[in-house]
Amino acid sequence: MKRIFTGGEFEAKIGYCRAVVAGGFVHVAGTVGQGDSVEAQCRAALETIGKALAEAGSGFDRVVRVTYYLPDRSEFEPCWPVLHEVFGDAPPAATMVECGLIDDKYRIEIEVTALAGE
Repeated sequence: MKRIFTGGEFEAKIGYCRAVVAGGFVHVAGTVGQGDSVEAQCRAALETIGKALAEAGSGFDRVVRVTYYLPDRSEFEPCWPVLHEVFGDAPPAATMVECGLIDDKYRIEIEVTALAGE
């Protein structure tokens, strides 16, 4: 098992890591991003996730499952072009959940499960 840390403030405060490589999969924790718009936050979260996947020897083309959490489901559609750009021809199974996030400034949180690198 391998644990991947990115140094995010919540990793230390809450006691978790960005990702865990185990059982042939990379499990990436729910990830938020900074920015003034939901699209900017989505893109920033995906950048952090991409770095964790790369450190695990994986990538977005190996993601098998993604879950999107948004406080306002109407803000999901503006993220679609960003998501299509990232997942392209390798779309994962996906779920979107409307819920509260850890801080009101966050407008989207994303978690993924990917096949580990070979």
